[in-house]
Amino acid sequence: MGSLNNKRVLLGVTGGIAAYKSAELIRCLQGEGAEVRVVMTPAATEFITPLTLQALSGNPVSLKLLDTAAEAAMGHIELARWADLILVAPASADFIARLCHGEGNDLLSTVCLASHSMIAVAPAMNKHMWENAATQQNLQLLREHAIHIFGPASGYQACGDRGEGRMEAPASLCTMASNLFVSGLLSGKKIVITAGPTREALDPVRYISNHSSGKMGYALAQAAVAAGATTVLVSGPVQLEPPERVKTITVESAAEMLNATLNEVGGADIFIAAAAVADYRPASIAEQKIKKNDDDMFLQLIKNPDIVATVAALPKRPLTVGFAAETENLEHHATLKLHKKNLDLVIANDVSDAEIGFNSDDNRVLLVQPSSSKALPTMNKHLLANKLIEHIASLLDTPPKIPLS
Repeated sequence: MGSLNNKRVLLGVTGGIAAYKSAELIRCLQGEGAEVRVVMTPAATEFITPLTLQALSGNPVSLKLLDTAAEAAMGHIELARWADLILVAPASADFIARLCHGEGNDLLSTVCLASHSMIAVAPAMNKHMWENAATQQNLQLLREHAIHIFGPASGYQACGDRGEGRMEAPASLCTMASNLFVSGLLSGKKIVITAGPTREALDPVRYISNHSSGKMGYALAQAAVAAGATTVLVSGPVQLEPPERVKTITVESAAEMLNATLNEVGGADIFIAAAAVADYRPASIAEQKIKKNDDDMFLQLIKNPDIVATVAALPKRPLTVGFAAETENLEHHATLKLHKKNLDLVIANDVSDAEIGFNSDDNRVLLVQPSSSKALPTMNKHLLANKLIEHIASLLDTPPKIPLS
């Protein structure tokens, strides 16, 4: 059973007689501990007033995409980032069709397009509309896009028909929404995650680094918080906002990342090394900017500390997970890393693939363990992070590995 405690639910209301149930749904979601905001389509306002839903939610109701005041601050993007879950209830056949095909011609559909959050729809329509082949094809495509379908229920309909198509009862929708979250899976656990690149200074101006965006590590931190863990994120320099409800420590170099990690990993249950740490650093750092005096320049590099191997070798080690960013022989190299560094799990991905490589919003990974491997399909990094946290949590039930001597 999941939990909506401290979760942010964006309730989308579309046009249909079932819109009157949205008022009760708001109360139900709030009763489970969720903070609720509401977005209404123009048709929805014909069935229930925005003022009613504003009074119940305690937040202004968002109505228009082309709202000058809201869009000056990119309102639809702000809403998309705010939500842990977007729940569209009721979801009309028209809205489902538009969502299915990526249309963004009103505020609600645009927020859905811009969001990395989980999305669920609660269909509400006449039974013949529900049974229509086009509707069923649209729903199947939504499932393939990892959008959850809640219901519908069966019974008496406003038009006088009986059958499938009724919106699920608010209490049932609230339970379904709760079950989307794995909150409590890591309740009482501490998890430390590294993310992003490191920068190894050459002089006051230049440095050695890599293309890591930090997106995967930051998504893992958000998923860990959703799972109930006390979460620490040790981050190299990235262009990302620190996740809420996460202790974020910013560092530059590999040495700084190692020190910050060792300061936090004591007492941790899980350590995930998602950062792309520079393998080498300059043997010396010039005090002044190096001038371009010669055609060639030679640098002496020395090896950086191996953060994940250092943590894996601690006498009291947490469950230790490494990442392997490879360009060839993915499983082979990941397996070598697993055994060489004495890790519990290696999450490997092919960074030569432009669709899932550095800076991409999507990823496709191979999970490599001592006795098995499992491939996960391409998906959004936020969705992938939830699946990875679930898998890592399941490994806590196995005895920890003994550090190599």
